[in-house]
Amino acid sequence: MELGVTVGDSIARLEKTAHNFDSVEFGLAEAADVPECIDDERLQHVCNEMGVALDVHLPFKQVVATPVPEINEAIVEHQRRLLSWAGELGARKAVLHGTVRNPSDTSLRPIFATQLSDIVEAGYDAGVEVVLENVGHQKRGLPLTVLGDLAREVDASVCFDVGHAYMEDGNDGVKRFLKRYGDTISHLHAHDARARGDTHIPVGAGEIDYELLSTYLSGFEGTVAIEVFTDDVELLQDTARRVKLTLTDDL
Repeated sequence: MELGVTVGDSIARLEKTAHNFDSVEFGLAEAADVPECIDDERLQHVCNEMGVALDVHLPFKQVVATPVPEINEAIVEHQRRLLSWAGELGARKAVLHGTVRNPSDTSLRPIFATQLSDIVEAGYDAGVEVVLENVGHQKRGLPLTVLGDLAREVDASVCFDVGHAYMEDGNDGVKRFLKRYGDTISHLHAHDARARGDTHIPVGAGEIDYELLSTYLSGFEGTVAIEVFTDDVELLQDTARRVKLTLTDDL
């Protein structure tokens, strides 16, 4: 297992918080000129200097599938361009939100599967593993079970966001997904949450039963990104320690 930290789209935050982590997950944000607006050389230099591997998070406001074929083609080409850039920088994984124009429209699900398959293939072409993130608690996010079924259908890896799953369906939702789709998980987003709406807080500060990970993902060999919204390095490292203990029974 490899422990990393999310840093948003800030190279400065990367420099401040990535000490003692194995990797960073860098966000591409939502600017129209991504990735041209990113200082590639500085990003690579800082990662090399700190000895951390690079993963990326693709823009999260862009849905994967719509009812309009021309828009869907443009979405795939957009993601292909971003994945090509990520591959050139040596990124290993790219997180993609599992979103559609209208999650209640079941006719979009086969379209989503085709879109996802094309984006995953574009990732392979660029040398980047696309990992599909659950965001079913959000307006355009696919429900947990639907996302798991579609990922399995097209042989896509999953980025399982524990906090998002809890916000969607509580600890029962976390348990069901881990039990049914644990074999699809390649990447984890680890943070805590509370039902009242608090999220991306340090593990142990919320209501998520992280022992579920010990039950269903013990010995996990994938990557983990600590996604706690703070620059407090001690808090980030404490959450990393707790997650490592849960997954490996090893301090």
